[in-house]
Amino acid sequence: MKKTAFLFPGQGSQAVGMGKSFYDHSEEARRIFKKADEVLGYSLSKLCFEGPEDELKLTQNTQPALLTVSTIAYRLLGHTPALAAGHSLGEYSALVAAGALRFEDAVLLVHKRGKYMQEAVPVGVGAMAAVIGLGFDAIEAAIGQVKSGVVQIANWNAADQIVISGHKQAVEEALQLAQPPRSVMLPISAPFHSPLMKSAEERLAVDLDAVAFSDLNFPIVTNVDAKMIQTGVQARDGLKRQVSRPVMWSKSMESLAGEGIDAFVEIGAGKVLIGLIKRIGRGFSHPFTMLNVEDIDSLGKAKSALE
Repeated sequence: MKKTAFLFPGQGSQAVGMGKSFYDHSEEARRIFKKADEVLGYSLSKLCFEGPEDELKLTQNTQPALLTVSTIAYRLLGHTPALAAGHSLGEYSALVAAGALRFEDAVLLVHKRGKYMQEAVPVGVGAMAAVIGLGFDAIEAAIGQVKSGVVQIANWNAADQIVISGHKQAVEEALQLAQPPRSVMLPISAPFHSPLMKSAEERLAVDLDAVAFSDLNFPIVTNVDAKMIQTGVQARDGLKRQVSRPVMWSKSMESLAGEGIDAFVEIGAGKVLIGLIKRIGRGFSHPFTMLNVEDIDSLGKAKSALE
């Protein structure tokens, strides 16, 4: 049996049609989608399957959609990992899988999380950009010279792929100062994981305190510290702090690799995290397999590979 680490995707992995293959082939998938629809008070399943894309992209819809599909993929796979991690929103999916959060509580929490994050900064005021081919030190040096507003590293995704976030003008100024080989302004409606999200973080903390957290059935590595946790108290604390702070993804993957992981499995929509582990894993000494579970076909392949 391979020693596995499950990776749960975050915002940006969504696509119209997500989860439909599971829904068509599994009573369990239909039950989970029905529960999400009931908790949220609208048809999340219809939005996932039919769109429209612009509505699915709304943060308060994207987050519960991704969590629901990841939860279904995890339960249908029927395999317990040695360790797990989730990218931003994906940390909630990881905690549901680990038994720390009830799905019903998590799907409502992430709906509120998305709403609070969107309301924290008016549309057009904030921005995020991916910086490709430039090291951490050069990006931090450029950010230190910015005069036009708040900007910080939001996602430490890989050594050569970093996301910055903040005021739109400040993000643009940072790119001009850094002059990276490549950069991409992201189609995101709010500056996630920046100090501009502080009000959202404070609002969400109240909701997190009102929800029961259990100790984890397997450890996860948190975004905010890139360290393994096993208790419900640690899980709640990590979620409280992650909204306005950077996602330490590269360091998180290095922590997992240090545990001798044989297989990384992306659980849910898309293959974004598989792409990142390919980048990060170039320096790993231990060989590993990469798998994903986003539909019935990939579910079958992953099950066979993990036997």
